[in-house]
Amino acid sequence: MTALLEVRDLSVVFDGFRAIDGVDFTVDSGELRFLIGPNGAGKTTLIDIITGLTKPTTGTVVFDGNSLAGKREHERVRLGIGRTFQTSVVFEDLTVLENLDLAASFRRPLWSLLRRRKGVIAAVEQALETTGLADLAPRKAGVLSHGQRQWLEIGMLIAQGPRLLLLDEPVAGMSSDERARTGELLTSIAKDHTVIVIEHDMEFLRRYASQVTVLHEGKVLIEGSVDEVRADPRVQEVYLGRAREEAAHDAVT
Repeated sequence: MTALLEVRDLSVVFDGFRAIDGVDFTVDSGELRFLIGPNGAGKTTLIDIITGLTKPTTGTVVFDGNSLAGKREHERVRLGIGRTFQTSVVFEDLTVLENLDLAASFRRPLWSLLRRRKGVIAAVEQALETTGLADLAPRKAGVLSHGQRQWLEIGMLIAQGPRLLLLDEPVAGMSSDERARTGELLTSIAKDHTVIVIEHDMEFLRRYASQVTVLHEGKVLIEGSVDEVRADPRVQEVYLGRAREEAAHDAVT
């Protein structure tokens, strides 16, 4: 496989605190990569740097052979980088179809947005089919369940035609059935896209991840298969150690 995303010697410092500390990170085209680590490990900060929300202190980010230095968020979207946030962002007063159509329109010239659309464009039809939301197309987004809202936001990314999807805790707050359906959705999306998933749900990780990168204190702790990561004593110490600290804190308070 060919590297789609290359991060080299990446660091970011906030008021003296090194949130990211010399990270090297490569994701191949067509890969479904899970990014895990305890709270404060630097996972979301790394995604923020890739998408242009945060500027690195040092290091480089290269996407599809092109340096992202100096490129703004919307320019990175046009290059083919899309992301979701921990809280879904959809237009509640618009229907599912209208949300997807609006997302797909970002590549259209301004003058074409004033013309009445005839039918549903292929990108929107594909997003509806992929996310399983076709039956809900005429429904207002505001009445969707939590899981359906997350799938709609993922569909809005797909409708934009990205090459790389960055998903921040997509199954947080979902029911067991919704998590299973989301795992199937991510597996399906990864057939045609490169996907990076930030996740804390270890059972979800075990069922759907193949390659995993573990961050700890702003550094890459280990990369490998799910079995390799779970068996690594450093990973066990990071997670078990954090669990012990939290348990002790709860006992005191």
